Amino acid sequence: MDERKSETKLLYLDNSYQKEFEASIVEVIENVDASSGNKTIYVVLDQTLFYPRGGGQPTDTGVLKYNGVTYIVLEVTKSEGRILHKVETREHNLKSGEHVQGIIDWDRRYALMRMHTSSHLIDAVLYRDGKILVTGNQLDVDKSRIDFDMPEFSMEKVQEYIHEANKIIITDLEVKNYYLKREDAFNIPGIVKLAGALPPDIPVLRITEIVGLDIQADGGTHVRHLGEIGKINILGIENKGKGRKRISYTLVR
Repeated sequence: MDERKSETKLLYLDNSYQKEFEASIVEVIENVDASSGNKTIYVVLDQTLFYPRGGGQPTDTGVLKYNGVTYIVLEVTKSEGRILHKVETREHNLKSGEHVQGIIDWDRRYALMRMHTSSHLIDAVLYRDGKILVTGNQLDVDKSRIDFDMPEFSMEKVQEYIHEANKIIITDLEVKNYYLKREDAFNIPGIVKLAGALPPDIPVLRITEIVGLDIQADGGTHVRHLGEIGKINILGIENKGKGRKRISYTLVR
């Protein structure tokens, strides 16, 4: 996701732990289905804590509060530089220029933070120990999956990598986010671990670093220390074809 081109200030980039925020309404978009007449409302804000679906990480959910009314945020997406907050309502009095309070579903956010950081840890271990690159991923609250280009693929081998990842979790390494100029970032070996993909074509990249272990260009939400992840448990493995060896896993505390 090209966060630097967004018209909305993305508050989660600098503080994934913030739960509430104030914002101004920039635009209210009403889409009416021609056949059913059903109305969908999208709200664009000048700043937001809600993560828009993308990069394998699902959307945040939560609520927007305005003028004594609570609007449930069902989904957040990005379209043409705008962050669209889809709200559950048939009628509303939301107006451009008015102020709202946003509150994210913290339990969902924190579960996704733990999952996202765990995926970086697994990526790092496989790249460090086997020069294995990611070919796809999908995070979720209860379970996630990562696809790899892994020549030697067996449950025994996967268990070795996950065992190593769990040993590293115990060390509770710090996880931090910062920004680097694109040219400086690309001087760092292993900064891109997704096969055949490059970060967005922007001059400054947001970096997520597991200190002493891994550095990746990334726009998602993460925990501050590996110990917050808990333990990685393998749910299963699948051979999805060339370059797509899939690991499914969950996290336990």
